[in-house]
Amino acid sequence: MITKRIIPCLDVRDGRVVKGVNFRGLNDVASPVELAEYYSANGADELVFYDITASAEGRALFTDILRETARRVFIPLTVGGGINTVEDFDRVLKCGADKVSVNSGAIRNPALVGEAAKRYGDQCVVLSADAKRVDGAFRVFAKGGRENTGMEAIEWIKRCVGEGAGEVVLNSIDTDGVKRGFDLEMLQAVCDAVSVPVIASGGAGRIEDFIELFRTLPKVDAGLAASIFHFGEVRIRDLKEAMAKSGIPARL
Repeated sequence: MITKRIIPCLDVRDGRVVKGVNFRGLNDVASPVELAEYYSANGADELVFYDITASAEGRALFTDILRETARRVFIPLTVGGGINTVEDFDRVLKCGADKVSVNSGAIRNPALVGEAAKRYGDQCVVLSADAKRVDGAFRVFAKGGRENTGMEAIEWIKRCVGEGAGEVVLNSIDTDGVKRGFDLEMLQAVCDAVSVPVIASGGAGRIEDFIELFRTLPKVDAGLAASIFHFGEVRIRDLKEAMAKSGIPARL
């Protein structure tokens, strides 16, 4: 059985890792390079590294911190933020990323996913979808959760996977930072719609939330979280040991 991945997420603003609630009220946490190195040495299966204000500020993702992070980290690294062109994919991959996450850039230019997949392969293209309930429907949000696109989220995700996205990170804005569990309803809808790996993001508050996620939705490939790892509320090794005791395959 394929092991379930545990992925810390580093949201970076102005060269520092930050974390908020429902994509708001961001607080300083740590140096991204030091934190990434710590996670690499302490059981993380992969890392996700987002420059969270690049798209909103209309600039390219910074590369100096990325190069240093990639130099020190020996697990797969997914990088996103300000990815608007195939050239941005090229730049980030050359800085040491293994996969590139695209969100607002694909919303602005839907052809971007297919172009990048053809050049670098589906395995390099990760669709990061920020979704929120609006009047009972799942809607796609852009620019770090600031802008409602009006698009239905499940159809958007299906379209991008059809274009060549090899993996989906579903970020539930409704549960982000709230620490009351993953958005199982939204995740179920995505898992039913696509056959590529799905990563759950938003809502983890304790070890039991990951156990519930993988037991309830066995098609989910990975759980992603930020603050509970950053602030030491959950240690990755403790989480994986608990998963293994619960019969959930994990890399120990």
